[in-house]
Amino acid sequence: MRRVQYLREILVFSGRTSSLHSKEEDQNGNEEDGPPSLSVRTTQDSEEYSLERVLKRAATKENTVILTTLNEAWAAPHSIIDLFLESFRIGHHTRGLLNHLVIVALDDKAFRRCLSIHPHCVALVTEGVDFSKEAYFMQPDYLKMMWRRIEFLRTVLEMGYNFVFTDADIMWFRDPFIHFDLDADFQIACDHFSGDPFDVDNKPNGGFNYVKSNNRSIEFYKFWHSARTYFPGYHDQDVLNFIKHNPYIAEIGLKMRFLDTAYFGGFCEPSKDLNQVCTMHANCCVGMANKVFDLKILLQDWKLFMSLPPSLKRAQRYSWRAPKNCSIQVFHSSNALNESEKSEPFHAANAPNESEKSEHAF
Repeated sequence: MRRVQYLREILVFSGRTSSLHSKEEDQNGNEEDGPPSLSVRTTQDSEEYSLERVLKRAATKENTVILTTLNEAWAAPHSIIDLFLESFRIGHHTRGLLNHLVIVALDDKAFRRCLSIHPHCVALVTEGVDFSKEAYFMQPDYLKMMWRRIEFLRTVLEMGYNFVFTDADIMWFRDPFIHFDLDADFQIACDHFSGDPFDVDNKPNGGFNYVKSNNRSIEFYKFWHSARTYFPGYHDQDVLNFIKHNPYIAEIGLKMRFLDTAYFGGFCEPSKDLNQVCTMHANCCVGMANKVFDLKILLQDWKLFMSLPPSLKRAQRYSWRAPKNCSIQVFHSSNALNESEKSEPFHAANAPNESEKSEHAF
């Protein structure tokens, strides 16, 4: 396959020639045994919560759904998921978007909590893997979780659905759809935005993306997922940074865009004007307690802003008090420690430095 050839070229470029084929594909491009299998199951033998039925029920008339993932750690009362849903309820023209949100539960307790707070829930099971606890950034369970997510999102595309994927530690304050490029196939938020949505050197964050279902996007997700075996110990965002310059992406015709942090901000690079912001992500942050503390500040700031008279809102630019507990310096220190523990670092000339890495959900 063409993508296998291009993946081999990545290895040659990076100087990592010890293994010229992945664990999933042999030298002839034939698939071999891969990682633990991923499946979507129903509850009590009912089809009510099957993926196909839930997606159909939640989809817009354009066949678009909003997806997030949830595990037991983030499903606890008064934790991440409650703040996430609250942001939709208090946001500007965002409450109606909850009708199109599907929560993908990664364990039984998360699924049961989802059923008690939201109408559209799916139980995603990965055999042999326990995703119920808090998965710390760049630890083995975190990496498994991120790659299962990529595999699942490809399945959604293959079923014909466009999606907005959002981490649950992203607060939704305005409808983001007006800022999406109708001509693009794959649009992704950034930890750092250069000012140019076409600039491949932007620093993407996989916690928020809008993807259209078509042959280009499906092939891209296959390529992205296959690339993980060439970069062991790296998560989906790092691997995206490694492959985003690859000529295979141009060959399949994928139209990629990067979203402006003025509208799609985060603690790495906050959106500075509450008159413009659509979403805010608790990225560049270590620990669930720190995330919860600072996300609550975001919600408080937003409520105060929305209580102001329209003339006062427009009179000056209002910004956030957060982050407080989420420290970018601590995050970078933690990330550097994880990097030093890797047995086989990546040597490509365009590999990101430590200050460019950032956190996804969980």
